[in-house]
Amino acid sequence: MKEPFSLDSAIRKIPDFPKPGVLFYDITGILINPEAFRFCIDRMVDLYGKDRLDAIAAIESRGFIFAAPFAERMGIPLILIRKKGKLPGKTYSCKYALEYGTAEIEVHQADVSPGQRILVMDDLIATGGTLTAARNVLEQGGATVTGFFGVVGLPFLDYPNVLGTIPVKTLIEYNGE
Repeated sequence: MKEPFSLDSAIRKIPDFPKPGVLFYDITGILINPEAFRFCIDRMVDLYGKDRLDAIAAIESRGFIFAAPFAERMGIPLILIRKKGKLPGKTYSCKYALEYGTAEIEVHQADVSPGQRILVMDDLIATGGTLTAARNVLEQGGATVTGFFGVVGLPFLDYPNVLGTIPVKTLIEYNGE
């Protein structure tokens, strides 16, 4: 019998990046390994295949990489959540705090409908700030965020408390090691 795939083996751990004392979890090791990438998409379908989702919303830019094949397999629309100024139409927007300053994300108003049930995806969930802002822009359009998904989760950075009662799923978690 084949052993389950070890996602941890495909994730590079880069110490002291982007600054001293930070351990960076690099998902590009997944992307250069077709078996690892396929494992991620297959597991996402396993996790959400029976859920009633109207769309998936992906955070720029690495979230797009995982969300696009998932949306295609699920037969649902992919909604792009982008940095301010990257979308040409009317948008909903939300500013949020970063470690050093603020950022702003937007979504096309035309892409979000009242009552839509949307899963929000990013490659990595750390503090939960970007996902909270994504929820805000989708709710501005009347949608309901049914869950948050990240390939990698860093719960030691407190995202479970920040994201509240909305279910969060990840494929692998690291607790600061």
